[in-house]
Amino acid sequence: MNIPTDLRYTSDHEWIRLEGDIATVGVTDYAQGELGDIVFVEVETEGETLDAEEVFGTIEAVKTVSDLFLPVGGEIIEFNEAIEADPSLINSDAFGEGWIIKVKVNDIADVEALMDANAYAASLG
Repeated sequence: MNIPTDLRYTSDHEWIRLEGDIATVGVTDYAQGELGDIVFVEVETEGETLDAEEVFGTIEAVKTVSDLFLPVGGEIIEFNEAIEADPSLINSDAFGEGWIIKVKVNDIADVEALMDANAYAASLG
């Protein structure tokens, strides 16, 4: 399983990559593997400011629908339109082309408080 060391992680299996005060958010390789074939992603919160751990959208696989939780508080500024057209990008490239949203982060320190790759790997058992 791929767990890049340059990202931060949540216990809900989202990852976050910070560049300045903009964070890219997606689901981990573990999450996409557990979900199976992803067929639809819905994000209706673009342009909204949400708190950490609030639901920002849903991800639908063949057999289940799961909520997506925002790792840190901030304004959702972009939805990855490529996954709207081809949700399977999350399965094939969870940490690259399969990113889900970009967020203008309220407090950068919140990102540092998330799990690093070693802690996330340990949480998976």
